[in-house]
Amino acid sequence: MARDDERDYTTVLFEVQDHIATVTLDRADRLNAFNQAMVEEFREIWARVRTDDAIHVVVLRAAGDRAFSSGVDVTDGIVKAENVWSQEDPGRGLGPKQNKVWKPVVTAVHGMVAGGAFYWINESDIVISSDDATFFDPHVSYGMTSALEPIGLARRIPLGEALRWALIGLDERMSAARAREIGLVSELVPQGELWARADALARIIAAKPPAAVQGTVKAIWETLDLDRETAQAVGWNYTTIGNPIGMPAVSREGFVKPEWKLR
Repeated sequence: MARDDERDYTTVLFEVQDHIATVTLDRADRLNAFNQAMVEEFREIWARVRTDDAIHVVVLRAAGDRAFSSGVDVTDGIVKAENVWSQEDPGRGLGPKQNKVWKPVVTAVHGMVAGGAFYWINESDIVISSDDATFFDPHVSYGMTSALEPIGLARRIPLGEALRWALIGLDERMSAARAREIGLVSELVPQGELWARADALARIIAAKPPAAVQGTVKAIWETLDLDRETAQAVGWNYTTIGNPIGMPAVSREGFVKPEWKLR
């Protein structure tokens, strides 16, 4: 259930129920573009998620029918420090992994998914999509270098696909079907079923031992850029921390295996 001290946000809707924190981008009139207020609110949200043990998993979604997010709000903009060396990538506030959140994030996207929206997608653990979603990057079409989003994206999909996405700009949109083919999203559903499916996936994860889940997320993400041998060596440390006596957290005795489904 939600905490008594739950506070209202101006750019998102936030609720916690059954160990699931549901975060809904709530600027549909601006195509859910992020501004400075949203960046700051996400910093606060990720801090809450990281430290609140009642939260086991996060569902990230967006209000409205037209877009998950069109990226940065060019009208409101993002506050930049006058000193160029003090300026900071807004993705540091938006992305869960840059905020050291090791609780799984299930992101449900629909409609337009553009540019800065990939700050969230690139750091999500599971991404599902409505079958009418389109993915594109407007930066180079407006004469802007596209760097931060495709750098993250290139760690999720084939390099050539990330380059095409960034370089073609507004002249092409990636379909939901193509996004599924290259592994950008793991599942396609009709838009009317999107939120329910994200919640269902989150409930499956939330029911599992949270320490094991968080340790798994942390181990995979923190070793992602290491060579395989080093990653395997570091990974052994995670198993030692997560399973201090080399035993699973759930006893085999009396354990009932769930009915599995073929995907």
